Amino acid sequence: MSAPTPRRVAVIGLGAISRFYLAAIDSSPGWELAAICDVRPGALACLGGSVPAYLDHRAMLGEVELDAVLVVVPNDAHAPICRDALRAGVPVCVEKPIAIDLADARDLTALATPRTPLFTAFHRRYNSNVLRLRAELGSSAPIESIIVRYLERIEDHLGGDTWYLDPDRCGGGCVADNGPNAFDLVRLFLGDVEPAGATLRRDRDGIDRQAVITLRSATGVPAVVELDWSYPGETKDVEVRCTDGSVHHADLLRGYPGFKGSLGHEYTAALADFGDLLDRRGDAAARRPDGGLPALELVDAVYRAEFLDGAQNWEGQT
Repeated sequence: MSAPTPRRVAVIGLGAISRFYLAAIDSSPGWELAAICDVRPGALACLGGSVPAYLDHRAMLGEVELDAVLVVVPNDAHAPICRDALRAGVPVCVEKPIAIDLADARDLTALATPRTPLFTAFHRRYNSNVLRLRAELGSSAPIESIIVRYLERIEDHLGGDTWYLDPDRCGGGCVADNGPNAFDLVRLFLGDVEPAGATLRRDRDGIDRQAVITLRSATGVPAVVELDWSYPGETKDVEVRCTDGSVHHADLLRGYPGFKGSLGHEYTAALADFGDLLDRRGDAAARRPDGGLPALELVDAVYRAEFLDGAQNWEGQT
């Protein structure tokens, strides 16, 4: 019996995170890199001409036969590129957030179809320590509360992608960029949640560098999300308290000592999940809801609450 034909995929955007996607494609038999695209000519040299390279994603979509695209561009470019791919009938896996504008996110969600899905790469939901925690909670008492912490010094994580420090391109700051991953982790354990309170601190450039956000599930279970882009070091974890008094914890970085060491297995698993979604497109019962829009709705609600609740302005270090 012959092996199935690999899915032909293009990577759009060759910044710091793209290397994890490229490595995942290379190590996954079900995928074949068919093209790369970036608006920077110098970035296209990364693969030494081994695949077709494009400066314009629209030209690539028109010339290369593709089964999917991976969108790994700055946040402000997510919506237009995803829109062009979906209109061309090409399924999309996009980095979070799916857009920086909620109206764009809703338009993209409406544009996606079962045959041309829009999948958000919430890579932290595939973290081995998070999966271990979920398995552990399967035999525990009901959840009483959750704390998710996503703390880092953003300047240590740019990898040359300075757009993170431009509020217009990033979408704001830590809430816009790290918030969706943190919110997705809360939703992984509690299901749908709504905001109950938020405090933000911005620097002199208007970037929200710190935030404490309170969420509440449909059954009233509280969750706290702590975000920090000025933290000396890196801490990313989940703490779950159960009604029997037990406390359960997942350190997302445990066992992965290298810089961004956990991302390799997370993105490999995200790509596999995207591939599974593509394989099951004809089975409506197998389609899983994507959290891209709900995560952005929470981001939008937090920023709106900033003006309603009188969140603090902060003249901190940049």
